Amino acid sequence: MIDPIALVLDEAARREAFPACRAQIFLGHAGVTVLPRAVADAMIGYIRGSCEQHQEFGEVLARVNEARGVSAAFIGAHPDEIALLGPTSLGLSLFANGLPWREGDELLCYADDYPANVYPWMELARRGVTVRYLHPERPGEITPALVEAALTERTRLVALASCNFLTGYRIDVDAIGRLLRGRGVLFSLDAIQTLGAAPLSVEHVDFLSADAHKWMLGPMAIGIVFVRREHFELLRPTLLGAWNVRSPNFITQPEIVFQATAQRYEPGVLNVAGVYGMRAALDLIAAAGIDRVHARILSLKNAVTEPLLAAGFQFAGPIDGPAASAITTFHHPARDAAGLFRALEQRNVVASLRFDRGGRQYIRLSPHFYNTLDEMARVVEILIEALGD
Repeated sequence: MIDPIALVLDEAARREAFPACRAQIFLGHAGVTVLPRAVADAMIGYIRGSCEQHQEFGEVLARVNEARGVSAAFIGAHPDEIALLGPTSLGLSLFANGLPWREGDELLCYADDYPANVYPWMELARRGVTVRYLHPERPGEITPALVEAALTERTRLVALASCNFLTGYRIDVDAIGRLLRGRGVLFSLDAIQTLGAAPLSVEHVDFLSADAHKWMLGPMAIGIVFVRREHFELLRPTLLGAWNVRSPNFITQPEIVFQATAQRYEPGVLNVAGVYGMRAALDLIAAAGIDRVHARILSLKNAVTEPLLAAGFQFAGPIDGPAASAITTFHHPARDAAGLFRALEQRNVVASLRFDRGGRQYIRLSPHFYNTLDEMARVVEILIEALGD
């Protein structure tokens, strides 16, 4: 495969590989990505084959197993620890609902994470679990010290996002994970705002869920669900079917015996077209190299933050340092963010309009490695022009 990052040096090749570039500046990867051509082609190829043969034709199961391996390598796991499920909330709900909670158990989470990583844990209050919330000094700034100070003898699990969807604050997954492992506390991670944009390892994580439709550059409703092998018996599957419960010759057995791998969390037929697309997307990112992808994204971020700071814009999260991420969120104290957002829309720039709990509006930019410095300069130009309108 051609080095994907090298494509940015050849505009014709970039537009061929990422067709959305032809008509717009797409900076919405923290929302729902556009698909690279290779991803769409992989899905189309599978769908075309499925109109000539049945949908589980010869190579399909082999390709599914290959996708498990690629997904596992992407996060430093074993293929047996990977379930191919999406969206992210499905995996998080499997974690919340499958653990054997006891009356009085406590869990920690953050109320201003994306709702998909809050509601599954909130619901556990109905089962006698005490749900406690972290309160950082600044939105999304979940530090190891903050987590440690909130732990009690009854804390059973901490559920966090790898990166805050609004501010872009990227937590220290390894440091928090080591802390929790040392205290015997389980660690669940919503990794959708990091996987595909920055390196991430599950070495110190117990459970992880991330759909492919953001930074992984993949389709919706398929993703990576990781369960550490040692927790298979602890985390009981709560969705059951013929795929995850052993059913020789498709005959119901007198007892429920789950598959020996993380397939035990996949109750039935998979989103196979999505699996093909996600595999192609992960291959693309692997060819680019995740460290290079991350460095490239941060250089694009820097190209925006410096001139916007000079123009009086204020940022909601870190713009540099180890907690900085691919997400760049800002507002201008003298201008309505919705108006600035419309100015971007009118000039074919895809960004996101987001709000904090107090109702303040922000513009969120989320470029990926295939965006260019020229595109970033154009976005800055549009925003600064809009200040004068």
